Amino acid sequence: MMSETPPRIEGLLESSLYVEQLDRSRRFYEELFGFTTLFADDRMVALEVPGRQVLLLFRVGKSTTIELPDGSLPGHDGEGRLHFALAIERASLDGWRRRLEAAGVAIELEKQWPRGGVSLYFRDPDGHLGELATPGLWWPLETRSPPVEGA
Repeated sequence: MMSETPPRIEGLLESSLYVEQLDRSRRFYEELFGFTTLFADDRMVALEVPGRQVLLLFRVGKSTTIELPDGSLPGHDGEGRLHFALAIERASLDGWRRRLEAAGVAIELEKQWPRGGVSLYFRDPDGHLGELATPGLWWPLETRSPPVEGA
């Protein structure tokens, strides 16, 4: 059993969605959210999400083991409708409602959470469930971040 505190994690760097049409999904995320492409080929697209994070879009079934000159990357793949959430400021809720509507993206649910947060749920072109979430979803509005141990 490990008794030491693990070294610090700086954040979640990448998250992946598996899509049928890379170009269609790339356009959706670039146009709706303003994400910029860091890398693209026929297998994947890497999109920059503000805050040193990357959304990876992989073509379904194309992420088996990849052979590189210096070794192999382990394979992965996903199927079904997955979920992701993007953090937004509460003051931008109306702007996001308008932007989703203007893009023809239906808001499936607007949810007020007990800790004060609000979430807007929508679908991307592959049916993945996206969420735009304000502070107060997981931690009370007053803290806006996880509690600090020992505080």
